[in-house]
Amino acid sequence: MTEHPEPLEGTPLIAPSTTSHKLYDPVVEACRSVFDPEIPVNIYDLGLIYTITIDHDCDVHVVMTLTAPGCPVAGDMPGWVQDAVSTIEGVRHVTVELTWEPQWGMDMMSDEARLELGFM
Repeated sequence: MTEHPEPLEGTPLIAPSTTSHKLYDPVVEACRSVFDPEIPVNIYDLGLIYTITIDHDCDVHVVMTLTAPGCPVAGDMPGWVQDAVSTIEGVRHVTVELTWEPQWGMDMMSDEARLELGFM
């Protein structure tokens, strides 16, 4: 089992994504197929996906946030992510966890998202 460093005081512990797993890139692409209906950028490039963990049984766990706690699709978006990732061949089970820590900020967006929204 991989040990993770202790977080600095006051920072939440979010395990790193499982980037070396063969399903990681397809899971990212599935996340990129999900859009916040109010923002014309996918949720991955918006920085709403914090971690993607894939175990040896090909179970996927996604930790994500929303742009704001009062987001009108707060109850729906985790299900959209689960549905998108569930369609990937080889994925056995998908869980999506919604978190508010760390709080999302515009600095979490990819350069592509910033460009699309006119922030560059």
